[in-house]
Amino acid sequence: MRLHLYEVASDMTTIKHPIRLHWDSHCVFRSRIGFLILVSIAGLLNGMDSALADVYKYIDKSGNVYFSDEPLPGENLSLEWKRTSKRLVSENKKQSNKLRREQEEIQARIDARLEAQLKARTDVYALRPAAPVSGSMSVRRERYRHLIEAAARRHGLTAELLHAVIRTESAYQANARSHAGACGLMQLMPQTASRFRVGNIWDPKQNIEGGAAYLRFLLDLFDHDLRLALAGYNAGEGAVKKYGYQIPPYRETQNYVRKVLRHLTAERTSRES
Repeated sequence: MRLHLYEVASDMTTIKHPIRLHWDSHCVFRSRIGFLILVSIAGLLNGMDSALADVYKYIDKSGNVYFSDEPLPGENLSLEWKRTSKRLVSENKKQSNKLRREQEEIQARIDARLEAQLKARTDVYALRPAAPVSGSMSVRRERYRHLIEAAARRHGLTAELLHAVIRTESAYQANARSHAGACGLMQLMPQTASRFRVGNIWDPKQNIEGGAAYLRFLLDLFDHDLRLALAGYNAGEGAVKKYGYQIPPYRETQNYVRKVLRHLTAERTSRES
């Protein structure tokens, strides 16, 4: 009988070239791929005569592994085990079943996590307040002024900056929801809200707190460059990094940055007058 086995690269990703050997010869493999070799051998032995199917495993002083169908001489070889074909096949089946169960358990955990995330996302939108806050924008602005000023102090920001972002994002509508799924006064995405520990994305205080925390993070990340921080707030910090720490070439993001800066100038002018 002839075996067809393969030499595998050390990174376990590349089959380098075939090694053709006779069953009555022995072969040397690196220890890390011993199980793969055993799987192949066990599969072959399953259809062989058990009288011809004993397999010996040796390890030399350099750590090389030898498989043979007969005892091997040599002082530098240490017999690790001897198996019959039936035992190898049985062990292979047990190992395969164990790996399959582990993979099924991992997949079940992944599915459960995805389902929980989907349910949480669905619940976020189901909790959206039905009616917007009544009154003009100036009335709505005054309603949240103290929350904005408190969040600004906690995160080392100016209240004018938070007002400019909120005016651009939601015009002070606490139940605002964008087509992309951003929520509330500062238009937080559910993932961002979770990242900054916002429990109720529709609660004005928590929403402002989460948005202020995210702005503080972005300003620190981009070395206090306000334009890049605003671009990151709109498109995500990954987009700013992707384009070489520049404002991404997205029309929406570029318009967003200009609009917030325009509102910021108006806020500062109003405060000074």
